[in-house]
Amino acid sequence: MPTDVEEWKSEVYGQEIREHLMEFAERGWESIPEDEHDAWFERFKWWGLYHQRAGQESYFMMRIGTPNGILEPGQLEVVGEIADEYARGPAENPEFGAAYADFTTRQSIQLHWIRLEDVPEIFDKLESNGLTTQQACGDSWRNIVGCPVAGKDANEVVDALPVAENLNETFKGDEDHANLPRKWKVSVTGCREGCGQGDINDLALEPAEKDGRMGFNVRVGGGLSRNEPRLARDIDVFVTPEQAEAVSGGLSLLFDEYGDREDRYNARMKFLVDEWGPEEIRQTLQEEFVDFELERAGEDLRDQYTYNAGDGPGAGGHDHADGAAADGGVAAQYPGGDHDHVGVHRQDDGNFYVGLNVLVGRMGAADVLELAKLADEYGSGEARLTQRQNVIVTDVPESDLEAFLDEPLLDDYAPDPNPFMRGSVACTGTEFCSLSIVETKNRQVRYARWLKENVELPESVEEFHVHLSGCTASCAQPQIADVSLRGMKTRKDGEAVEALDVGLGGGLGEDPRFADWVAQRIPADEVPGAIENLLDGFAEAREDGESFREFVEERDEEALAELVEPEETSYEDPYMHNTKTTWYPYAEEDGMDDGPAPVHSDEYPAEADD
Repeated sequence: MPTDVEEWKSEVYGQEIREHLMEFAERGWESIPEDEHDAWFERFKWWGLYHQRAGQESYFMMRIGTPNGILEPGQLEVVGEIADEYARGPAENPEFGAAYADFTTRQSIQLHWIRLEDVPEIFDKLESNGLTTQQACGDSWRNIVGCPVAGKDANEVVDALPVAENLNETFKGDEDHANLPRKWKVSVTGCREGCGQGDINDLALEPAEKDGRMGFNVRVGGGLSRNEPRLARDIDVFVTPEQAEAVSGGLSLLFDEYGDREDRYNARMKFLVDEWGPEEIRQTLQEEFVDFELERAGEDLRDQYTYNAGDGPGAGGHDHADGAAADGGVAAQYPGGDHDHVGVHRQDDGNFYVGLNVLVGRMGAADVLELAKLADEYGSGEARLTQRQNVIVTDVPESDLEAFLDEPLLDDYAPDPNPFMRGSVACTGTEFCSLSIVETKNRQVRYARWLKENVELPESVEEFHVHLSGCTASCAQPQIADVSLRGMKTRKDGEAVEALDVGLGGGLGEDPRFADWVAQRIPADEVPGAIENLLDGFAEAREDGESFREFVEERDEEALAELVEPEETSYEDPYMHNTKTTWYPYAEEDGMDDGPAPVHSDEYPAEADD
């Protein structure tokens, strides 16, 4: 039998939702029949709106899609203006203030505290400036991700940006691809470093060469959610840039036809690949969905795949695409790795791009507006978002580089951050998300600060990733971090408190692996001490030159669990107990002793982040 969601979608979905959305906005929040809330909230996602959690009725999170993470000149300013005017809630966040924007792990932007009545004005402002929320959420093509400096990286081996832009223009709004069994996540990348994270997408186009022609190999069925992560699997297909649209659309239609619409729990491409295997996917694609002969895969060009590889900046390949260090001067003072694009890098046109660390991806509205001003003053006005929740200012002439780097705003959003600040990623958390079990953004900020002040990384370890996800939906991508944190509950001194499971050794790149979950339900205030003890143990027991990932891979779960020894420290956590009643509105009847995160009526988790 079709799920409730499939029934709702069969009645109203896709472009037609907008008309109803505008009618509700004109008549006000109360005009949505209470017994139809679940149905309309599900449909609104197609237009980028998630209703916030219990206790925050009538407020929405709004997601703005930015294909490949690109914000054209003027668009970042528009985002800052909308955040400043419309994204102010009834309570002020103690770390981030009253209004802010969240940069996500899929190169999108999220705003909170959006009122339904303001949606028409916001849409007008977005769309008049080339931005949209269309299909930023919902069961369709999501924001297409890729290398955030596509088209500017001097070492890009395939020109992927036109391909990503064409896929976005072709399939966003196409009724044949608008109502899929579940979300459809696509990565297109032409660089060697793997920063498109194709491993964890439903569809990945990755740089390849065949018979002297440059193009892409195709992999499908990656993903992290539901405690069943999968790496995308090779279906032995090579496509030229000109063929990418036909093959990508064919695979989307294949998923539409054969994906599971009776059980949303299993309605992802990764489970169809599990069931059929890559060869049957390829055969069905050939026989039913494309009208030309598919070529076998070409030579994989990801031979310098460094993204999240557990090595230091510049590892595995060139010193960065820019050669900034070799140039000397101010650029050499801000070395950056290809793995995350933080730092100062030379573009293929001789200008520079500067990757700024945005801790947990959240930036106050005033800072967004200031950064937009600086991007216009020192660069072209363009900004780009990364899958590490950071932001890049592009097209800075060398003559202006030193002045830009001296701007006061960069004291807070540094191009040379401490590794614990640089490696911190966090999802939305209990502040807004109905699935989350723990506070995330504010907590990870404070974890990073404490680790920076109190813990030194072992010799030669130049990066360290700590990802905090509020539940098992994996919006913070915890399974691909050095230290993975996942929200739980426990009891401490007889009181219910927030807690975290701890996983170790995840990462993409060469020899990709998902984290091993080795410790469960550590009280949140004892986690920094556990990380300190872990790193002390790693420093003492590692072999010469052994990376953290290699260290974890060589040891069994019991040995690793002994290293993650919980400990109270000088870290004080004002968010440890029931964060649901600290600074933001929350349902009074929902307390720490309640069960795990709620789910929809047909019992599947619906991520509020990406």
